Amino acid sequence: MSLGLSYSVTECRLCNGDDLERILNLKPTPAGNNFLTLEEKNQNNEPIFPLKLLFCNKCFHIQLGEVVDPTHLFKENYHFVSGTSPVNVKHFENYAEDVISRFNLKKGSFILDVGSNDGTCLNAFKKRGMRVLGVDPAENIAAIANKNGIETISEFFSSSLAKTIKDKYGNPDLITSHNVLAHIEDFHGVIRAISELMNEKSVFIFEVGYFREVFNNLYFDTIYHEHLDYHTVTPLVSYFEKIGMSLFDVEEVDIQGGSLRNFVQLNSGEHVIKDSVLESLKREEIGGFTKPEELKKFQANIDLVKKDLVDLLNDIKNEGKSIAAYGAPTKSTTLMNYFDLNNEIIDYIVDDNPLKQNKYSPLLHIPVVPSNQLFGNKEPDYLLILAWNFAESIIGKVKKTENYSGKYIIPLPSVKVLE
Repeated sequence: MSLGLSYSVTECRLCNGDDLERILNLKPTPAGNNFLTLEEKNQNNEPIFPLKLLFCNKCFHIQLGEVVDPTHLFKENYHFVSGTSPVNVKHFENYAEDVISRFNLKKGSFILDVGSNDGTCLNAFKKRGMRVLGVDPAENIAAIANKNGIETISEFFSSSLAKTIKDKYGNPDLITSHNVLAHIEDFHGVIRAISELMNEKSVFIFEVGYFREVFNNLYFDTIYHEHLDYHTVTPLVSYFEKIGMSLFDVEEVDIQGGSLRNFVQLNSGEHVIKDSVLESLKREEIGGFTKPEELKKFQANIDLVKKDLVDLLNDIKNEGKSIAAYGAPTKSTTLMNYFDLNNEIIDYIVDDNPLKQNKYSPLLHIPVVPSNQLFGNKEPDYLLILAWNFAESIIGKVKKTENYSGKYIIPLPSVKVLE
């Protein structure tokens, strides 16, 4: 049970409207990144929380129906590290090049990253001569960043911290955030603090998962307790207008299964609003993202994929063959629990993150091992790639480092078996 670590949402996080309608109901799970030591596994007292999506009939924002104490999720023993993924590293390198060129950032420009993790993004700017500062509440991850030379403050972002930063470093030329704003309970407070750091030349760019991609591609496993908000452009436009800011451009980027890159300025800013914003509004209306009856079709479509995958895995096991998994991202907790992929089906999970290795997956308690233990005494007949958004990179790595003769299974958006 949740033991008082969570509460149910009754008002929209963006507009404070109280006309919320449930559009999806998944199985309750523990915190998706709460990988367990052997001692913790044996204690058998993991708190679990409801996992459902609510739709706001006033502003059309989609949000999680249960908010878990952020200290439980992020402050204590957080396990996600950006730099362990070569795809992430390349994404941030390309991002830095693009942003520096587009906004004519010079050497010495001040870049602030909110939710900076291990500093991978900021490192791309630092290498290009920028002044950088990170803010991240996960103490163990912030320590890694500081050790690697990326100055990082280990706190939750707030107005008081923003004032401290402004007094010491001045107005940032760029404030950036990657897959973080969807995690924040006090969304208003963080955006207000960001706006207080900005002047008319400052640009705020944030990337979040795009719910349009989640819905259209059945990426339901990106729904977990760290992600409180499931963003589309429509409610963001009205939200920023209401608080004296403007969303002047949006881009769809191919990271994390499909993300939305949002460009924001103060209303006094110098950038004109681009056609991309209006075009996104039109696409979302046509696609049904302002209609709860359309969004409720999501669950039935997920259940079809569940049947396909479970039938395939059961057939494989009935043939006496073995299945291991590759990748233990946070989303694997949602997928494995909703699809009932327990340790009778999956022998072990391989992951490249040392913070997860030699631990056990949340609730299902499947062991997580380093990649050099992928094959052990006997290679698995099948590898189920749970980090499906990095499937090409993972398959390339396995081909390069191991003479693997088995097959790969990609679970989403539809089940595929690859030689």
